[in-house]
Amino acid sequence: MGWWTERVVPRMNDVSLRHSDLVPYRVRACSGLHGLVAELGFGSGLNIEHYPKGVTRILAVEPSDLAWDLSAPRRAASRIPVARGGLDGQRLDLDDDSVDAVLSTFTLCTIPDPSRALAEVRRVLKPGGTFHFLEHGISPEASVARWQGILEPLNARLAGNCHLTRQIDRLVTDAGFRMDELDAGYLDINAPKHQRHGFLGTATKAGA
Repeated sequence: MGWWTERVVPRMNDVSLRHSDLVPYRVRACSGLHGLVAELGFGSGLNIEHYPKGVTRILAVEPSDLAWDLSAPRRAASRIPVARGGLDGQRLDLDDDSVDAVLSTFTLCTIPDPSRALAEVRRVLKPGGTFHFLEHGISPEASVARWQGILEPLNARLAGNCHLTRQIDRLVTDAGFRMDELDAGYLDINAPKHQRHGFLGTATKAGA
């Protein structure tokens, strides 16, 4: 990772992603989490205050040391223990069938190989475990999607490999999950339309 990605992007994310407009979406994404939870792209800990009472421990998967440091005050104030559980969402340092749920918020857009990451999520989930996600991605409107495609290379360079055109719901189902709930549409936040199309949902690994 270069200087911009290592030193600037984590601070940008800490500011832009903690906006109050996102709180209702974070609450919904965290609803139903319980037991041992792995959070992909933990970042600066913006979901900590929204974990429900049923959560007993968080394993935070976060590659950025700066983001982890920025999360320190939130972790210190958390009623739920938070431990760093790995650095790479594409290669989780967790045993098979070991966690009750996995949470991902605004993370699948940045992982180089989201399909590989989702395969790892499925591997570490216990039978009946659930994947909770809040992500942005491709718009169903052709005009918006066209601009997303045009702007994606620049956005990826400036925002830590953040892609605008990923079809999150399809990635989840293609990885072997059964979609339980899905709300796809424009997030009610103060941002350009090409950045606002979101996917909020929960899924269970197929066969569980």
